Parts: sequence; C-alpha cells; structure tokens
Amino acid sequence: MSVSAALSVSEAFSRRHELTVVDVRTPAEFASGRLPDAVNIPLDRIGRALPELRKAAEHKPLLVVCASGARAENAVATLASHGIGASSLTGGTTAWAAEGHGLDRPEGRPRAVWAMERQVRFTAGSVVLLGLGLGFFVHPAFQLLSAGIAAGLVFSALSNTCGMAVVLGRLPFNQRGKAPLPSSSQSFAPSEPRA
Repeated sequence: MSVSAALSVSEAFSRRHELTVVDVRTPAEFASGRLPDAVNIPLDRIGRALPELRKAAEHKPLLVVCASGARAENAVATLASHGIGASSLTGGTTAWAAEGHGLDRPEGRPRAVWAMERQVRFTAGSVVLLGLGLGFFVHPAFQLLSAGIAAGLVFSALSNTCGMAVVLGRLPFNQRGKAPLPSSSQSFAPSEPRA
C-alpha cells in the first residue's frame, strides 16, 4: 500500500490502523503526549534504527510525526535516501490535537516539556539578547555572538536542519524517559486495530 509524502490529519486519522507511527521528537516531548500506538525514535537516532524501520515498513506504511512537521519531513527524507518509504503528518501532533484527536499520555502527569521549536526560539532569542547586552555594556565585540546566532538561523532555514535543536535534544530534561531503540519484534509488530 502506498503512502504519499505527507498526510493531512484527517487522512492519517482515517488510516491510523494501517500505519506504523514513528514519533521523531525527543523522549521528553514524546512523554508529554503522542499519537496512539506511536513508537519514539528521536530524529538524531533515525540512522541507527534503519534496519528496524525497514522491517516495519515491510509490514505497514510508516507515518513519521513530530510537533509541527519539520523534523518529520527531515526524517522522511533520510528514510527515502535509504530506500525506505514513509510519510510525514502535516502539522504534526499540534495539528492532530487541534483537530480534536486525543494524544496518549503516560500515567501520572509528567512535567510538560516545551516543544523543540519553542526551545530553539527561546535559546536563540536569549543568546541574541545576551550578545547585544554584553556588546552594549561590556565590549562591542560581544555583538558577534548575536551575529553568529543570526547566521545560524539563516543557515538552518536554507538547509532545513537545526544544529541548535540537536544540541538541545541531548540535554537531560529532553532525554527523560529515554529507552533503547525498539526491536522490530517488540515495537513494530503489527497490532490489532483499536476502536
């Protein structure tokens, strides 16, 4: 069964029992709410999970999700470069929840973790303000810090990658709940559809 490069929330919802859902957000983001039956393989671990993902794609088409869709698109491109077909969810878990579909959450309410895009915006903005403040009050050379962040953001937009997100994703609060990579028999085995 073929799957297009991107599925809308309504398409994904109607086909949810036919798809293997792979969530590429950080473990902490995943723990804060995920699509039903999703498996967590953070974007920076996709390369190590290629054999399991290839086997999973042989059973059911892959649907790759993140918070907004950007990381999922990167993961789909990575999978495609290795001959593994997959789709991304347009708008990610944010759009899924906005259309009234539930997100699974673990028992006991874990502390909410900001979405990676929000963490990147906060960190980039803070470093820019720090560079401007230090440049004004300490030495003008500190303004280069702000210029470096601006250059990084431009490069990020042009390359559709984000080095800052990779670094932030490795921080301890984003690794909470991190589990080893799933084995193909354990997490990707076809399951009975839920009502």
